[in-house]
Amino acid sequence: MTKTISVDLDGVLNIYNGNYEENKIAPIKEGAKEFLEELSKNYKVEIFTVRNSNLVIEWLNENNIAQYVSSITNVKNPYTSVFVDDRALTFNGNFYEILEKIKVFKPYWKII
Repeated sequence: MTKTISVDLDGVLNIYNGNYEENKIAPIKEGAKEFLEELSKNYKVEIFTVRNSNLVIEWLNENNIAQYVSSITNVKNPYTSVFVDDRALTFNGNFYEILEKIKVFKPYWKII
């Protein structure tokens, strides 16, 4: 069975700086197409986003990357093997450590 990888759209695949526009998706990030192409060779790629799926499909087609994506969802898939997200922390079983990480967390685009 092929594993599924859920990839966040904003902040991972596009140039995102926190300025969310409901009807516009920021330009594709350099290297994103190659990343999805490589990922899709061994995994099912699922786009995880709160955005309108029709807008996402249009964006994927405009950037010639739709062929690498198997689905789009706004629901956390219980069968996903890995989530790739710019606003995520990995829980290691220690609540104290994750609380400390939450206090100082910044997405990469706020650090640049």
